[in-house]
Amino acid sequence: MRKIKYYYNTHTLRFEKLEVPLRVRILQVIGFIAASLVTGILLMLLVFQFVDSPKEKLLRQQNKDLAENYSLIQERVKQLELQMQELENRDNNVYRTIFESTPIPDSARTKIMETKNEIKLIEGQTETELVNNIKNQLNNLTLRVAYQSKSYNDIDNMIKNKEKLLLAIPAIQPVSNKNLNRVASGFGYRIDPVYKVTKFHAGLDFAAPMGTPIYATADGVVQNAGFNTGGYGNEVVINHGYGYQTLYGHMFKVKAHVGQVVKRGEVIGYVGSTGKSTGPHCHYEVHKNGKPVDPIYYFYNDLTPAQFDRILKLAATANQSLD
Repeated sequence: MRKIKYYYNTHTLRFEKLEVPLRVRILQVIGFIAASLVTGILLMLLVFQFVDSPKEKLLRQQNKDLAENYSLIQERVKQLELQMQELENRDNNVYRTIFESTPIPDSARTKIMETKNEIKLIEGQTETELVNNIKNQLNNLTLRVAYQSKSYNDIDNMIKNKEKLLLAIPAIQPVSNKNLNRVASGFGYRIDPVYKVTKFHAGLDFAAPMGTPIYATADGVVQNAGFNTGGYGNEVVINHGYGYQTLYGHMFKVKAHVGQVVKRGEVIGYVGSTGKSTGPHCHYEVHKNGKPVDPIYYFYNDLTPAQFDRILKLAATANQSLD
């Protein structure tokens, strides 16, 4: 039952019925609704300051999971970087040292990369930042792996070339010399047998009976085969590549011919005394990059350390050469 309100009218000195206009009632209702809405909004804002919404809870959990996964990935990346550094160090300090190759400078491996500062703390990073950090680190590792892969390909080629190089280095004596008694004169200044003055002797003289086989001391291609008017008589010159050449002089008979591909140990001629010679012997020279070098240091394939020590002393004797 609706209550009826009265008020005391001072003009009529009577109690009269209170009548509220419709306009006032409407305004009161609107005011009540507005006050309720404002109060509700204020309460929601206050609550959400301390209590997460369902969406925020989901996002916060996802961010936590991402941070944990990022930590695991970051640890794995660090392990990969350590392994990569070990491979790079081994490449420079072991493999390339063996093949006498210049190490790859760090600037070459990292010329596309820039050294980064310590990665930001995970806390507070957005999902995009986390993904970008991982992507950048993986890109860096990918570049380093690519450079390392290329380096190993180069080393593989070096191995193949090294096998050819080892076959191209003069590594045996040009005549059979099991008793080490055939080295008649060594490399260096010796007395000339004809002019009796000290002259530079650019090779070794191996005294041997006429017709003793002379062997190619390394693989190569015959560059010259025939009579040399400069004093070596019948000679053979072999180009071994990699800057190496060998010369075999005073032959009785030349077996090799120009352009022939010869192998180490193959007979290329026979001992004689043609040209400027005072007795049957093989004058043997080794040239490296166009300059004569002492052949005594190139007999490591057919001599023991004790034999090498002995032949080294024989070759060092200051005596008269045979040519």
